[in-house]
Amino acid sequence: MSYAVKERFLTLQGEGVHAGRRAVFVRFAGCNLWSGLERDRAQAVCQFCDTDFVGMDGDGGGRFASADDLAQAAAETWGSGTQSRFIVLTGGEPMLQVDQALIDALHAEGFFVAIESNGTLAVPRTIDWICISPKAQSETVQHSGDELKLVWPQDNSDWQEMEHWDFANLLLQPMDARGDDQASQSNLEQAIAFVQAHPKWRLSLQTHKILGLA
Repeated sequence: MSYAVKERFLTLQGEGVHAGRRAVFVRFAGCNLWSGLERDRAQAVCQFCDTDFVGMDGDGGGRFASADDLAQAAAETWGSGTQSRFIVLTGGEPMLQVDQALIDALHAEGFFVAIESNGTLAVPRTIDWICISPKAQSETVQHSGDELKLVWPQDNSDWQEMEHWDFANLLLQPMDARGDDQASQSNLEQAIAFVQAHPKWRLSLQTHKILGLA
C-alpha cells in the first residue's frame, strides 16, 4: 500500500516518557475523530486538536509508494549513523495507515518504533513503544501499551477506569488552549492539582513548544 504523509522531520520528542530524545517524526495525513478543517471542529469527536494533519504539503511530506520508500526516507531524515535510531509515528491518526510492512521496514532500517494513537484502532505489539491518548467522546479499544497520555481537562473522561488498563506509565498532559494563554494556564494548574491528588499519574508537558521546536 501507499502512505499519505503530512510531514517528516528531525526533532526532539517533546512529550511523555521519551521527552528530550532525538527523533524522526512522521505525521500521517488524516484522522478518524476530526476532518482537520476548522469549519468541522465544533461537531468533531475531538475538538481540541492543535495539529495540522490535512494534506501532504508539509516539509518531507508526500505520498510514499511503498513501506520501503517511507522507511528509507525516514533513515535519510535521521542522517548518518544507526545507533539509537528513534522514530515516532503520529498524526492525525497513524493507525489508519500504519501496517506490518511499514513496521518491518522501519525495523530493518534500525529504528526503535514509537506510535502516538488515539486508541480507537488496535495497535500491533510489534511496535516497540505504544502511546495512547484517549479522547473522551470516542471508544478506546487499545487498553494496553507503554504510555497512556490523557490530555486534561476532558469532560466525561473516565480516568478511574483507565487506571485499570494495562499501561506501564500513566501521564496527564495539560490541554493547549490554542492561543488562549489564560485558559492554558488554568489547564496547567488543574493538571498539577490532579497529579498531586492522584499519585499514580505523572505530569507531561509539551516541552517542544517551550523550546520552540517542531
